[in-house]
Amino acid sequence: MEKKPNSLLQETSPYLLQHAYNPVDWYPWGPEALQKAKDEQKPILVSIGYAACHWCHVMEHQSFEKEEIAQVMNQNFVCIKVDREERPDVDQVYMDALQAMGLQGGWPLNVFLNPDAKPFYGGTYFPPQNWMQLLQSITDAYAKSRAELDKSADQFAEHLNQSELAKYGLQHRNPDFNQADFEQMFQNLKKRFDVKRGGTGEAPKFPMPSIWRFLLRYYHHSHDPVALEQVNLTLEEMAFGGIYDQVGGGFARYSVDEVWLVPHFEKMLYDNGQLISLYSEAYQVTRNELYKQVISETIAFVERELTSPEGGFYSSLDADSEGVEGKFYVFTQAELQEILGEGAELASSYYNTTHEGNWEHGVNILHRRQTDEAFAADQGLSVEELQEHVQNWKDTLLQVRSQRIRPGLDDKILTSWNALMLKGLTDAYKAFGEPRMLELACTNAHFLLQNLKQENQLFHNYKKGKATINGFLEDYALLIQALIGLYQITFEEQWLKEARKLTDYTLSHFYDEQEELFFFTGTAGEQLIARKKELFDNVVPASNSVMAMNLHFLGLYFDKDQYSNLSDKMLSKVRDLVVQEPMHLANWASVYHLKMKPTAEIAIIGPETHSFRNLLQQHFLPNALLAGSKEENDSSLPLLDDRFAQEGKTTLYVCYNRTCQLPVQSVAEALEQVDTI
Repeated sequence: MEKKPNSLLQETSPYLLQHAYNPVDWYPWGPEALQKAKDEQKPILVSIGYAACHWCHVMEHQSFEKEEIAQVMNQNFVCIKVDREERPDVDQVYMDALQAMGLQGGWPLNVFLNPDAKPFYGGTYFPPQNWMQLLQSITDAYAKSRAELDKSADQFAEHLNQSELAKYGLQHRNPDFNQADFEQMFQNLKKRFDVKRGGTGEAPKFPMPSIWRFLLRYYHHSHDPVALEQVNLTLEEMAFGGIYDQVGGGFARYSVDEVWLVPHFEKMLYDNGQLISLYSEAYQVTRNELYKQVISETIAFVERELTSPEGGFYSSLDADSEGVEGKFYVFTQAELQEILGEGAELASSYYNTTHEGNWEHGVNILHRRQTDEAFAADQGLSVEELQEHVQNWKDTLLQVRSQRIRPGLDDKILTSWNALMLKGLTDAYKAFGEPRMLELACTNAHFLLQNLKQENQLFHNYKKGKATINGFLEDYALLIQALIGLYQITFEEQWLKEARKLTDYTLSHFYDEQEELFFFTGTAGEQLIARKKELFDNVVPASNSVMAMNLHFLGLYFDKDQYSNLSDKMLSKVRDLVVQEPMHLANWASVYHLKMKPTAEIAIIGPETHSFRNLLQQHFLPNALLAGSKEENDSSLPLLDDRFAQEGKTTLYVCYNRTCQLPVQSVAEALEQVDTI
């Protein structure tokens, strides 16, 4: 029997297209489905997921592909499928609703709404029998107790519209960013450390880059070795674990265990972009060659598997291939023997594989437990000999793996996630100065500004030559941040000017003057049942914390007090929460670090501007910004006014609070001036 398509067939999202031939009469989120619910007075089922989500696939196969289940859904509900990556605004509203119901969030997210789109019940994954029972129960309850469900839905909608500041008891305070609070943040975070295997807490373990980037800043400020030890432990354990693709580079989304061994195999652009930033900064601090290797291999993975011909970056790779999670990435011992021949025994010791397998069904997840130095010593090899073997194994295994059936690719391009990768590339270029990193970054920036920006307005998504969804605050905040980073590694002022234009657009279209924070959706976006603000730093930093950091730096670049003062006000609003819960506001904690001491403004003028900049940026300077020009008076930036190359030699000016130190003509002298404050 030939399958008939539903209304998702016209969509571009790979996740929605996966469901286009389900017998469920799915609609995309939009006016047609919402109006249909009102016309027919049926409850709405909103089912939210994303293309790389393993349990989304499981629920589709078990329930949404079954005729008898689809019949019940079609008869009693208006069924809407949402790609959470395309519509984070819809996902945010209904995820908050689920948590307001006292239920655990996650994906797939299945929420039941009345025809006014107000939620009254929800959950995540349901096995088919439980799902069928739930559908029947809600159908019965809706027929018999509609008034009660509508009352409950009104209460949840009211809760969703509660002010964020009121919800968490936040009050406006005068900006007072002090050492005691900063130290308390670290002490509160320290209680959550896993001091044996890195990370925080128990399984599952997510990389959470914002936490470790804050710890690098805390270490920079305090020189407390405990902070750096926890960063190094975490980064080494992740790099050695199965969460890191030992063959092809790049990180999976999280580890299901506490030792980073068994990943949830989906690989997301947003994780890898941020982890490139994190490992680059950690390399600046430690010069650990392992970190350099991780960055190089992860960028190679992104270039090889997630880069479009136009220079945009795709969203993710699925966890599954051939319907089996992780199949693309694992090896049996027999396969390793056949592929590597004489080298298999040494490779098995290096990657800790066994005949029984170290995971389920007799397969092995390649992982490490020792540094190359320790392993080489145990095997009676030089480090150089070992590393030659390792590179040969990787090349051979990657070649064999490339012949396998690949995991599904989510080939939509998202502005916010591209911006995170763009920022990762700028941070990597700072640490290593490799031209290919700069080339990838510039190509991506040009692609985003040409295809996802119209005048000063951004779009969120791009697929098959079309950008269709209005940008969210995360798109503006993260792209502004990336453009500031791109200026810092090129000194091309077009990038800063673009960042300023986008900032002014967010102030006009996203800013809530009453609470002095930004809404997630702009005035041009669809009006949902609640207009949310993003406060908490999660796997991706909160768009408000990113904007606070952007405003801090742009206020200094353009000598614009409006930006600087707003950044201070935003942080002061959430300060108490940051001190109490730094684990969930780690990027805010990094903003706090910027406010503890004046930010160093470093201006470089003269013929060797670019080489001086590259030398400076090899150092970890989290509370500094750089500006430069080869020629005097060849800039519109206030930071470069009245700066000149003394006696024709490249000259550096280190300034704080609009007051400059004596000009110097070596990077070493400039670094001394930065360190003295």
